Amino acid sequence: MSEPATAAQPVFTPGRLGPIELRNRVVKCGTNEGMSRDGLVTDQLIDWHREFAAGGVGMTTLAYCAVARDGLTFKHQMCLRDEARPGLRRFTQAIHAEGARASIQIGHAGWFANSHVTKTPPVGPSRQFSPHAQAFARAMGEEDFARLSADFAAGARLAVESGFDAVEIHMGHGYLLSQFLTPWNNRRKDHWGGSLENRARFPRQVAAAVREAAGPGAAVYAKLNMDDGFDGGLTVEDAVQVGRWLEADGSVDALQLTGGHTTRTPFFTMRGEVPKQGMIENQKHWMSKLGMRLFAPFLLKPYPFEEAFFLPQARRFREALGIPLMLLGGVTQLETMEAALAEGFEFVAMGRGLIRDPDLVARMRAGELAGSRCIPCNQCMVEMERGGTRCVLR
Repeated sequence: MSEPATAAQPVFTPGRLGPIELRNRVVKCGTNEGMSRDGLVTDQLIDWHREFAAGGVGMTTLAYCAVARDGLTFKHQMCLRDEARPGLRRFTQAIHAEGARASIQIGHAGWFANSHVTKTPPVGPSRQFSPHAQAFARAMGEEDFARLSADFAAGARLAVESGFDAVEIHMGHGYLLSQFLTPWNNRRKDHWGGSLENRARFPRQVAAAVREAAGPGAAVYAKLNMDDGFDGGLTVEDAVQVGRWLEADGSVDALQLTGGHTTRTPFFTMRGEVPKQGMIENQKHWMSKLGMRLFAPFLLKPYPFEEAFFLPQARRFREALGIPLMLLGGVTQLETMEAALAEGFEFVAMGRGLIRDPDLVARMRAGELAGSRCIPCNQCMVEMERGGTRCVLR
């Protein structure tokens, strides 16, 4: 037990995110829920997020919503289209009823979209073989750039019309916009590739389209990779410059800072234990199980967990940029949150810590907890494919 929070503690004070205000500085970041069905909101999904809202977070984020069918990574992934409106509206009403803000993470898998689900070859910056799709991705043509920019804009418009307060553009983790930023995926020689300015052209175009579509009443921010975590990937230096451009463009109200590449360094993003056995068991086909057993030691490199593991890179952004920043990555303790805000970060974003303790903010404020009880076993990720993401310790 610790002393109850005082009004002077910044973590529990309101924070400004563009045109909206959050009741405090804690954001539940996007973590794949595995609870949508046929690309639509379910009661289970609403109830899962309602716990975070009732537990005191300033904002909770509906994760991995594809802006187009050819951007899906798995069968039941949320897909933004007219049919989804009623469920999305029920979602935002439930979150608002608990006093929290609702954010939606929009993106496109690009090169590693699941062609068995989409029934079409994946698209990406360059022609490149995708082990996830078991197919070669088609290099995007000019018509694809126009279509996908419009899809991102339409997704943002649908979200705002459904009551979402904020739209998060996924520019991290090796998703489509991240693929354009990283030289490892983007091998183009035209004005969409080569130099950093060219590689950033499409992500900046999408951000501008989303900003216009969202309108003046909603916040728009980007989840931006700071470091892909491997040689040949996006570097911190280049990512800082991308952040400068986004700030100068006026297309985003904030950045949520992250790292790692889903197909190259997946646990660079999360850190902690690698639940290999559970991931093998989750494979649906015997060949996939065999492949995971053989290649897991190479594909699933472990990274040791430490509190606020992205903070050193994030400080580079805080020094270079003036827009609000959300610190993400192993933020679990109230002491860490207070220190981050003291360094100039406007918000802290949490995933696993809140999955372990959905009521963490309320309990910290009451002095019942000094931080999350999460141990980074990452079993919650395995549970995603077993009925929905959950903490096995609860």
